Amino acid sequence: MDAQDLKETLRMQEILRVFQQLKDHRRFNRSYLLCDIAFLAVSAVMCGCDGWEDMGDWTHDAMKFLGPLMKRPRGRTPSADTFRRVFAHISPESFERCFLAWTAFPKTSGPTVATNNNNIPHIAIDGKTARRSFLHAWDKTPLHMVSAFATENQLLLGQLKVNGKENEITAIPRLLELLDLRQSTVTIDAIGCQKQIARKIVEGKGDYLLALKENQKALCQSVVNLLDDAILEDFKDLRHDYFEETTGDHGRIETRKTWVTGNLRWIKTAKQWPGLRQVVVVESTRETREKTTTERRYYIASHRTLDAKRTAGIIRSHWGIENRVHWILDVVFNEDQCPIRRENGPENFARLRRIVLNKLKTYVDPSGRKPSLRMKRKLCGWNFNYFLNVLTA
Repeated sequence: MDAQDLKETLRMQEILRVFQQLKDHRRFNRSYLLCDIAFLAVSAVMCGCDGWEDMGDWTHDAMKFLGPLMKRPRGRTPSADTFRRVFAHISPESFERCFLAWTAFPKTSGPTVATNNNNIPHIAIDGKTARRSFLHAWDKTPLHMVSAFATENQLLLGQLKVNGKENEITAIPRLLELLDLRQSTVTIDAIGCQKQIARKIVEGKGDYLLALKENQKALCQSVVNLLDDAILEDFKDLRHDYFEETTGDHGRIETRKTWVTGNLRWIKTAKQWPGLRQVVVVESTRETREKTTTERRYYIASHRTLDAKRTAGIIRSHWGIENRVHWILDVVFNEDQCPIRRENGPENFARLRRIVLNKLKTYVDPSGRKPSLRMKRKLCGWNFNYFLNVLTA
C-alpha cells in the first residue's frame, strides 16, 4: 500500500467513526461490525444500488476493493437479507445523528449552512412522501420525511420522519432542535406558519420567513387587508421597501413585485407571534401567449431590517428544495418507486440516499468535467478512484 493509499485508508477510518455511535442490537457472534455494514450500504447506494438485493449483489463483487477500508473485513460478504434485517432495526434517531455528523465532516471544509449573497444563511424546510413505501395497500400510509436544505450550498442538513398519526407541524419543531439556527433565516410553507414553530426559531437565535394562508385566518385577513390597501394607496405614509424583477423563460414572462413593511399597528394579533416584525407581499404577474395571470402571496417575517430585495431572493430560493432535492430523489434515486416497506427500513434507506446526495453534490471534478448526478453515480460504480474521491469530498 503506497502513501496515497494509506492516506485514503486513514481518511476512510475517520469517516467510519461517524457510524460507530450506532447501537448494535445483534447477538455477540455477529460477523460484521455495524459501522462496516453502514459504510458498505452508503457505498452501494453511491454506486447506483436502489434496494437490498442490489446492495447484496454489488457488495459481493466490490468487497475486494472495499475490504481494506473496513474496520473488520471478512472473507464473505453481507447478503441482501443481512442488510434488510440490520437497517430494519437501526434506530432512526441514532442514524439521523450519524447523518448530521456526516454532513458536518470534515469540519475544516466550510460551513454546513448555506450563505446567500448578503451573508444571510438560508435554510428551507419542506416535506416529501415516498409513494410506494406503505406497508398495506388498504391503509396507504407511506413514509413522509421533513427535510432541512441549505439552499446556497445545496446540502441537506437534517431530516425527520412524520409519524402516521401526526403531520409536519409536529415534526418541524423536532427537526429545528437538531439544527444550528444562529444568524440564519428559516423558510417554511403555510403549514409551518405556527406560533410554536416561530418561537422555536427565535429561541434558536434565527429569523423566520413563513408563508401565510387561511390556516391562520385572523392573522391572514389582517395582513391581506393591510397590504392590499397599502398597494392601492402606493404605501402612502407607510414606511416600506420595494423590489421588482422580471424574468423570461419557456415562453413565459414573469414580473415579481415585493413589498416589505414593519408597520404592524393595525394587525391586532401581531403581538401573539414571537419575534414578528415585518409582513411581506409578493405580486407575481405571468404573461404567456394565451393569457396573463396575477397572484399575490403573503408572508410574515422576524427580520429587523427592511430589505425587499433580500426577502424576494429568499422567497424564490425556498423552492429550490423541490427541484434540487425532491425531484432528484425521484428521478436519480428512484425514491418514489422503491418498494422497501418494513419497520425502519424505508426511513433508514431514505437517509442513505440523502447522505449520498450530499456527497455527490459536494464533489467537484478537478478535471473540469461537470457530469450530472446520475452520471456521477455511474462513474462511482465504474471507477474505484472516482468513488474514493466522491466519498472523501
